[in-house]
Amino acid sequence: MDHDALTRFWEQARTSAGLGRIAVITGTSSAMALPPPAVSFGRDPDEADAALAQVLAGTRTATSTARRAYEAADLALPRHGDLAILLDGAGAPRALLRTTGVRVVALSEVDDGHARAEGAASLTSWHADQGATLAEDALATEPAGGPRATAADLPVVLETFEVVHPRHRRAPVREPVRV
Repeated sequence: MDHDALTRFWEQARTSAGLGRIAVITGTSSAMALPPPAVSFGRDPDEADAALAQVLAGTRTATSTARRAYEAADLALPRHGDLAILLDGAGAPRALLRTTGVRVVALSEVDDGHARAEGAASLTSWHADQGATLAEDALATEPAGGPRATAADLPVVLETFEVVHPRHRRAPVREPVRV
């Protein structure tokens, strides 16, 4: 990841999203001066690019992560209002996302609405693809010696988001010309 490109993207995105206005009154806070975390969706560059295309098209507004992944990385769970920079498969910043909702459920409790918000055709296809990947990753990092969880019981963090940059602009509605 190119840190200079990330900083340039953050400057442009926060201005475009109107996130820097308060700095005129209060000064720049460290939260606004530093770029938010940069992430990509998917396990490889092709998956990251495909997920990015869905996000930019507005057909993907959610993601999911095994709770164990946050614990293993010693990271706090996302919260409503958190920002993240979405990277493409080459690691270039492409979108600024804002978290709009977070819930933790058992893998077996993921619903059709969330599966479709992640861009899946159905809950069944989500479980076959994303659900299986989450279970595989979580079970692989489970501590040895403790009770083994079943895949269905694994806690999953379901996050919904909105794209705050780039903003999609609709063409202006033009009044018909009367002659």
